[in-house]
Amino acid sequence: MKLTPPQQIISDDPARFRVVVAGRRFGKTFLAINELAKFARYPNQKCLYIATTYRQAKGVIWEDLLQLLHEKNWVKKVNISDLTVTLVNNSTICLRSSENSPALRGTKWNFISLDEYASMDSNTWTSILRPTLSDTEGHALFIGTPFGRNHFWELYNNASVLGDWSSHQFTTEQGGNVAPEEIEASKRDLDERTFNQEFNATFEDNKGTIAYAYDKDNLRPAPQLSPSNALHIGMDFNTDNFAACVMLQNRDTLHVIDEFMLQNSSTHDMCKEIQQRYGKRMIFVYPDASGNQRKTSANGMTDHLILHNAGFKVRNPKSNPAVKDAITAVNSRLRSTTGEIKLYIDPNCRHTIDCLTKYTYKEGTRIPDKTGAYDGMFDALKYAVWQLFPLQQARFDTMPGNRFRSTGVRPR
Repeated sequence: MKLTPPQQIISDDPARFRVVVAGRRFGKTFLAINELAKFARYPNQKCLYIATTYRQAKGVIWEDLLQLLHEKNWVKKVNISDLTVTLVNNSTICLRSSENSPALRGTKWNFISLDEYASMDSNTWTSILRPTLSDTEGHALFIGTPFGRNHFWELYNNASVLGDWSSHQFTTEQGGNVAPEEIEASKRDLDERTFNQEFNATFEDNKGTIAYAYDKDNLRPAPQLSPSNALHIGMDFNTDNFAACVMLQNRDTLHVIDEFMLQNSSTHDMCKEIQQRYGKRMIFVYPDASGNQRKTSANGMTDHLILHNAGFKVRNPKSNPAVKDAITAVNSRLRSTTGEIKLYIDPNCRHTIDCLTKYTYKEGTRIPDKTGAYDGMFDALKYAVWQLFPLQQARFDTMPGNRFRSTGVRPR
């Protein structure tokens, strides 16, 4: 299995600690597999791969690692339950997750690969794993896509000035595993900040509002509502600030035309308000997924059932989207990397405008700050946007003749 030129540059780097920042589908997992094998080829080495979750460790790298090691006839023993491979030269390769990193204390390692380090707790390295390399004078490889300006950003910057450290940065395009037309399609699907982070591997500043793609160009008076128009309503259940965001859909464009913000109210109250204002027209509701379990009525009906009984078409997902993905979905509608706007807001929808202009992250984190009461309407908006226009998982077809076609190892 041949490395790409950028991967070969990283592999040939003699630095003890290497920090690799790369865009999606650069082939980070493929690189990690090769580095594990490179260090494990020497006798009596202990090599460790750290993923953010156990599921990632087992599902993303395990089978491909075994395939490579079997092809080399290096395998002596495989412990599937422990995700450990012992080689004929008595070296071992272990796969673990950062979810249980304290359990790694006390073990001496010769090489550690930390995959998607930006999504790990910084203490995983500084307090737990770094000391395990001291006795062996072991090496470490940090790889991942940026996630704001967090500890991964600090590590990348420090690596360029510290002895025994080096840093590398490559875009998805430089990786050579994604067709150019797929990259262009992603520009149209994603907002500029997300595209730069995920594909250009840049560390984007997350300060400011959560709806960072919003500006005055997203304001547009609501079009005339005809009897045949169906309404799409995102809804967030909260008795203190019960929010509903009313939208019209025109192909791939949404227009927020109205809103409801009820204080100290129930789902029954919200249904009555919507019915009084819009009668019996076709209405689709995209609610918080928790409403399928939450029972807020005296007769024990769930919020979703109350909506259904009111005559609405309820689009109830099994679970809510990840916060990061839902935020990206909204920003990508507000303005894509190519400048396309596919989400407009009527200037009279003051609660919606407030949530887009005042809803921020907690200082120094990627956690939305819910203390300002702007989260309800934003959540209502994102539930509808996410279900109507979920983020497209680009096909990421490998290029013709790419090594992954013959080996079965997929770039990530």
